[in-house]
Amino acid sequence: MCGVPHHSSETYIARLVDAGYKVAICEQLEESGKGKTLVKREVTRVVTPGTNVDDAAAEEHYIAGVGLSEYFYIVTYLNVSTGDIYSLKVPKETSALIGELSTSNVKEIVVGHSFEEDYIKHYTDHEGILVSIHASTDIDAVFSHLYEHLPTPHEQKCVRRLLSYVEKTQKRTLLHLKKAERIEATQTMRMDANTIRHLEILRTMIKDQERGSLFWLLNHTKTAMGGRFLKRQLLRPLLNASVLNTRYDFLDALNKEFITKDELGELLKNVYDLERIVGRISYGNANGKDLLRLRKSLSVLPDFRRHLQSLELEYATFLAESIDSLADLHQELEKALKDEQPMTIREGNMFKEGFDETLDELRVVHLDVNEWLKNLEKEEREKTGVKKLKVGYNRVFGYYIEVPKGQVRNIKDEHGYTRKQTLVNAERYITEELKEKERIILSSEEKSVQREYDLFIELRDKIRDKIPILQKNAEILAEVDMFTALSTASEKLDLVRPVLTEEPVIDIRDSRHVVVEKVMEDPFVPNDIRMDDKTDILLITGPNMSGKSTYMRQLALTAILAQIGSFVPARSARLPVFDQLFTRIGASDDLISGKSTFMVEMLDANHALQNATEKSLILFDEIGRGTSTYDGMALAQAIIEYIHAKIGAKTLFSTHYHELTDLEDHLPRLQNIHVTAEEEGDTIKFHHKVEPGRAKSSYGINVAALAKLPKSLIKRSSDILAALEDDGKKPGLPGGHDLFSLATVEAEEEEAHPYDEIIAAIESMDPDEMKPIDALMALYKLKEELKNRK
Repeated sequence: MCGVPHHSSETYIARLVDAGYKVAICEQLEESGKGKTLVKREVTRVVTPGTNVDDAAAEEHYIAGVGLSEYFYIVTYLNVSTGDIYSLKVPKETSALIGELSTSNVKEIVVGHSFEEDYIKHYTDHEGILVSIHASTDIDAVFSHLYEHLPTPHEQKCVRRLLSYVEKTQKRTLLHLKKAERIEATQTMRMDANTIRHLEILRTMIKDQERGSLFWLLNHTKTAMGGRFLKRQLLRPLLNASVLNTRYDFLDALNKEFITKDELGELLKNVYDLERIVGRISYGNANGKDLLRLRKSLSVLPDFRRHLQSLELEYATFLAESIDSLADLHQELEKALKDEQPMTIREGNMFKEGFDETLDELRVVHLDVNEWLKNLEKEEREKTGVKKLKVGYNRVFGYYIEVPKGQVRNIKDEHGYTRKQTLVNAERYITEELKEKERIILSSEEKSVQREYDLFIELRDKIRDKIPILQKNAEILAEVDMFTALSTASEKLDLVRPVLTEEPVIDIRDSRHVVVEKVMEDPFVPNDIRMDDKTDILLITGPNMSGKSTYMRQLALTAILAQIGSFVPARSARLPVFDQLFTRIGASDDLISGKSTFMVEMLDANHALQNATEKSLILFDEIGRGTSTYDGMALAQAIIEYIHAKIGAKTLFSTHYHELTDLEDHLPRLQNIHVTAEEEGDTIKFHHKVEPGRAKSSYGINVAALAKLPKSLIKRSSDILAALEDDGKKPGLPGGHDLFSLATVEAEEEEAHPYDEIIAAIESMDPDEMKPIDALMALYKLKEELKNRK
């Protein structure tokens, strides 16, 4: 138990909650009075990691409820600050449950007593997620509309338990909670946490930052609501081609009517986070600044509606007509609130003059008193002859008459002054007349502040009645914000409208990886991605660093963009709607669960093979590399054959096992493609161009040469490779001597002088043509190269 300064309590609460604690807030519920030794105090709210809404700048997070049925886990998400509720079913596998929870920023999980917490303990401990056990599912009937539409008792029960927990901890009726939205596998593309991470949809893998992710590239939204809406779309792309084509039409219209798009964008800049403002109003912790932001946001709605209608698009007109401008509420807020608001609602000075007659009368009394105080000061100066006498006020001593020390002799008994406080340079006095006025002043101030508080609560309650309308407006603003952002992205990134087909055909001309293209300095080399209805698998070969993984990722990102309603990075694109997306790209251990790279690889592969359908997209990058050559090759071939025979999903499979390219002769739905490269002496030049057929070599030794490995090592590698390729002979040490002895290395390095490249670089320079800065940089580079050679 601890006490903290009230004005900085949010900082302390945030620190405690981040550390995994629950914080109970205890408040005094009645005024202290004469003779009253104890006043009533109660816990008014329990702040938990999943229910902390006080930090407005915090990233969107959820509290999740997990339930169990005979065949499924049920997961319910609740964003307490915005009121969004989502419900879905997950196969009854721990890995599937953890995979689902990993896709959202979950801070707390609520489960019943029967749930075995050990199933997810590794995950929750590693991620710092609090698990709260809550048995009750009792909830006020006023909330029944939030969950009664869910089709099964298990799903309804899971939502009820979560709402019961939130009601118990928050100790208030949250009117901003929205009807639970059921997420079904038939509505959105399924991607697990690994796929989202591998494709860097929200954050990068290496630095774990937003910059460099797909979301970062697309996020030209003007509002926090629009950014959250875009993020939700990226995590759950749509399957409904009709809805997607409607979105494409919207982007087309915005691209053509770019002036209207810019005007919509300017209006959106004046819209604050309505969803969170509504949440604070529902919670009862909104202040005057929140209502000012609401007022400004409402002010844009009439013009926003007009600009939407001007697009002359059926869906845009539908959205415009669905907006309720709440003109009466905006007018009342305009009439009521001053343009500058205090930090708390207990300070007064929130309402304009003329809004409330009673408040105006109290203020008149206060103004009259202030005038009286000025007159008093003038009269007392004349009466005492003290020119520097002044009437002042402080919170500790109240009102006083201050006389400089040097003129205290002028104060006579007949003046009626009573000494109140002694300062270094002055004496402060009080009179009976001033005491009486002080009572009047403080009483009027107290009544004025209380009247403003009452008016604010009354106004806030009026707004609470409009919460459903405000939330509907917020949803429309967020969606249009996303459309304007995607339209801006399509212009900046040269994106084109895709064509969705029901046929199992992928035909993307000049496809690009839109994020890599944005961050790289050299021009990006586009490639076609083509798979007709008779091709299910593209087997990709080519050297490391040539762009195989990029080629695979750009197809995945193109599919995701197409299925959120965005245009795509290509010259033209025709592709189906994918129901699921599976990836295994890059190597990573799961140290928390003690799983090796190879084990994680096999688990990811199994997840895809068990769940993929013929309408899925699978990306496997060098499956089998984590074990011995023959084991890995055998597993890779068996996986390819299984996908070919049993699943029929569109699959990109990259490999360094060149023996697998022979499968093209035996599997009719498999096609070889390769990334081109060219040998230049010991090194290699990458063309990053994908062409039909198999690669001539993996060029591994050439890539090692690019990495500046010792030349003796590179030469020895070439010898060993030649021996291995010569009817499988085992390489031995020549003449029984130590290959890497000092003498041997020196002898081999003599063949090619270590400074040949530096000498060649100097010879290629023309000092007469170089700027001073260029010459200086070249010198630094040569010096660094010499240092590395040593």
